[in-house]
Amino acid sequence: MKISERLEQMPVSRFHYVLLITAGLGWMFDSMDTGIVSFILPVLMKEWHLSPEQVGNIGSIGLLGMAIGAIIAGMIADRIGRKKVFAFTLLTYSIATGLCGLSWNLTSLMVFRFIVGFGLGGQLPVAVTLVSEFSPVKHRGKFLVLLESFWAFGWLLAAIISYIIIPRFGWPLAFFIGFLPALYILFLWRTIPESPRYLENKGRKAEAEAIVVKIERESGIVVNEGVNQKMHENHETSVAKADKAKFRELFSRPLLRRTVFLWLLWFGIVFSYYGIFTWLPSLLALKGFSLTKSFSYVIIMTLAQIPGYFSAAYFVDRIGRKPTLALYVLGTAVTAYFFGQGSTAAVILTMGSLMSFFNLGAWGIIYTYTPELYPTRTRATGSGWAAGFGRIGGILAPIVVGKMIGKYHLGTRTVFILFALVLVAVVLNVLILGEETKGQSLEDLAAKV
Repeated sequence: MKISERLEQMPVSRFHYVLLITAGLGWMFDSMDTGIVSFILPVLMKEWHLSPEQVGNIGSIGLLGMAIGAIIAGMIADRIGRKKVFAFTLLTYSIATGLCGLSWNLTSLMVFRFIVGFGLGGQLPVAVTLVSEFSPVKHRGKFLVLLESFWAFGWLLAAIISYIIIPRFGWPLAFFIGFLPALYILFLWRTIPESPRYLENKGRKAEAEAIVVKIERESGIVVNEGVNQKMHENHETSVAKADKAKFRELFSRPLLRRTVFLWLLWFGIVFSYYGIFTWLPSLLALKGFSLTKSFSYVIIMTLAQIPGYFSAAYFVDRIGRKPTLALYVLGTAVTAYFFGQGSTAAVILTMGSLMSFFNLGAWGIIYTYTPELYPTRTRATGSGWAAGFGRIGGILAPIVVGKMIGKYHLGTRTVFILFALVLVAVVLNVLILGEETKGQSLEDLAAKV
């Protein structure tokens, strides 16, 4: 039996949960950093006398770094391995976050935020590729949505840190705390193995075989190493002939529709998410709430993300990726519209919580969907470019919101109507160009192209 088939058919074991938690903690630290800056922005706006356009630029420069990081890290991960790139990107954004606490003006902060973004953007597509390549087919959707659910815990941690630290000790300390995940790399390196699919694709059959055999033994599977080795050697010839991942392959006839679908999907989702959540504490302040009240409201809304993820994890392997994603994006569009129209605390909290519920559930499905649509040789590259293109939407969104509020003096109602329209367009993209991947092995999906 081929290595890929053994990985697909393997029962869920302790190894899979350890991998999920280890990669998930890296994901959580990524989210924590993204969240911290959103809470710091309204403080800097007052302390440094920044205009809304300048605040938008701080958010956008980080997303520019994320776009470049996602593209470069994805391509490198298909060449040197998932594990190395995962560790390097985590170290990059942790150190750069600590440096943000030393910023002395707007320019220095933007330079550091660009480096932070590079690491953050590089880690996400590589992490999801790694987990997807280990996950059994029947549980892949659940595991990838649960991986993404760590984002909610990271954002919640950022909200709590900001609520406690910033009013009492100032914003630099919040950034210094963001340096601590750099220490996690030592545990990560010992715990996470390299992807056997990647090793097999590179012709490193002995290393791939050793990793799979170890997992099988931990899962209680009786391993017939002689038979497995022979079948693996028979497969080696075809693997050795595999082409290197190339950008142009993403636009070949078999992959073109999937690439267009994913790029449009990521653009719309990232535009709406970073436009809404990067500005959320500031938008609440503009609605008349105090800084402390705004932070507490965001904490409540962040808590709603957790059941959003878990419910998406339940449905994604039962009713499928496509209908679940369309439902959750539509739910985000509707609640975003009513959030923007709300003026009372009750409406804002209710609609904001539902918006978080649906939006982050949709994110979990996207990270499940994306790596499934590319073969192993281009999986990290394809995921990285999709995320990288999506970050263009993230770059534009904070700038657009800043100009709508600062230059054109448009209220939050108009801002959220824009986000609702973008999300409706995303739903149409899913219904028209999306294809269902539920219950299919990664090799079966690759064979269709």
